[in-house]
Amino acid sequence: MGYQTMDSEICPTFKKKETQFGTPEIKGNLHLDEKYINVKGKYCYDLNVIDRKTKFVLSELFVRQRTISKCKTLLNKIKMWCYQQIMLLYRQGLTVIKFVADNFSNYHTAWKRILARITTMDAGVPITCKKYGLHHNNNCIERYNREITRRMDAIDVFQTFDGAKDFFALRTIVYNYVNPHNSLKGKTSAEAAGIILDLGQNKLLSLITHARKIEMTLK
Repeated sequence: MGYQTMDSEICPTFKKKETQFGTPEIKGNLHLDEKYINVKGKYCYDLNVIDRKTKFVLSELFVRQRTISKCKTLLNKIKMWCYQQIMLLYRQGLTVIKFVADNFSNYHTAWKRILARITTMDAGVPITCKKYGLHHNNNCIERYNREITRRMDAIDVFQTFDGAKDFFALRTIVYNYVNPHNSLKGKTSAEAAGIILDLGQNKLLSLITHARKIEMTLK
């Protein structure tokens, strides 16, 4: 129960103000996928979009069902947060942002309604696809999900939907801003994406402090 109490203080404030910390630079393909999560005997879904190169999770959403509406909500955060960057690349004719997803149709439908005009999508991409002649696969999001699986082996099952929702929101915060990534030479995903915050040694506490200051400033 401890993490649920802490999350109730951290996650709503941070998630609402996160865009005030800066805009993550998109450097690679954006991979979409979900993880099945057992909540008191019923399966829910943790949806994520992660940058292949920076490992930054640009959007996370915990849902009971993967409806088109929820998938649109997942992608709308990226549109709100990174639209100017994506549009600039599109207008300059430089690297066009590409989404990569499996064959779940609601991802593709949501993308068509939100970002299809200025981005591209490869749908139906399996974990490995060298045999299809593609130069990318969906491994980076699968590796992220395997880390979730390891955590779930210890927790076993969540008792409430809200508890699970807060847990995964906090997990994303820690993953992006607190924990250094081995493949990024000790940088956090946020640092690799160009979001540089002076957080000191206690990064999570500093994030909470920053979020509170932003909240007070915007009131």
